[in-house]
Amino acid sequence: MRATIYARHGGPEVLNVTDVPDPQPGALDVVVAVGAAALNRLDVVQRNGWYTLPGFALPHIAGMDVAGTVAVVGSDVDDVTVGDRVVIDPSLAGVPDGSKLAGRGDLFGELGVIGATTDGGYAELCLAPSTHVYTVPASVSLEAAATFPTCHLTASHGLFEVGRLRPGETVLIHAAGSGLSIAAIQLAVHAGATVLATAGTEDKLARATGLGARHVLNNRTGDVVAWVREVTDGRGADVVFGHVGTALFEPSVFALGVGGRLVTCGNTSGDVATIPSLGFLFHQAASILGCGPYRPEEFAPAWDRFCSGGFDAVIDSVTDLHGVADAQVRMEHNDVVGKLLVVP
Repeated sequence: MRATIYARHGGPEVLNVTDVPDPQPGALDVVVAVGAAALNRLDVVQRNGWYTLPGFALPHIAGMDVAGTVAVVGSDVDDVTVGDRVVIDPSLAGVPDGSKLAGRGDLFGELGVIGATTDGGYAELCLAPSTHVYTVPASVSLEAAATFPTCHLTASHGLFEVGRLRPGETVLIHAAGSGLSIAAIQLAVHAGATVLATAGTEDKLARATGLGARHVLNNRTGDVVAWVREVTDGRGADVVFGHVGTALFEPSVFALGVGGRLVTCGNTSGDVATIPSLGFLFHQAASILGCGPYRPEEFAPAWDRFCSGGFDAVIDSVTDLHGVADAQVRMEHNDVVGKLLVVP
């Protein structure tokens, strides 16, 4: 098969399209012919060598979000058939013995992730456990399905399982043009929350408004804390959903209301942050919470909600295997609204 692969860390020049052996399934695996795969920020970070997940190894084929058509099934697979249109749960938690990808399910240790610690979707074929593929209904395109796994599961887990967001509460979501925040905005609106969204360009703010954000702010020119206090009549946000990291950490803390929860699930702008005021935290009874990984049982309900809930799969652009390098450069420069897709 053809794949975009890299054998050393570095800039986009280390990515090469080449022939590699087709993946061979174990007894409880399937091989999926990739219809579409979505880029994620981790693809860039690991390629650069800035950060790698435990268990990462070179050479590597990235691509965590994969949808396609089942091409091969393992000898003991009886609930998936060749020709099924599927989306893959990339987390390798809960993989049964009989899969070549079993034994990598430690949620808070060396958690395996398709496209992050094993080969992923920047290729014509992708190996997955048969237990980790879900039917894509005829009403959903493979391209739309590929926007779902990492963004929607991270956002759903962070907002509801960790952040305990409830109907009627107010949530502040940064980086509104990113795939993760686009998912978070829609999920929060769907759950009956009021969404405040920030971004660095007007087109990203316009997209957030179109997705249901009640109030928006350019975080490069506006005062985030003063704006949040103004639009909430002084109460502050019940939840802040942040994956920007250092750049917006301090205003995220001070934007919290009484009992507010700051959920952090990323570090795009840097990994070091200082808690600006312990006094503010204890007087507000506020919390800073690490998102952590989602559990296997969260995937199916989230997928059903995506398929039936009228969510918008925001796709910035589509490229082929040869265009992955340019697409990753655009992601590094934050020149993206929605998901970048690879169609092998």
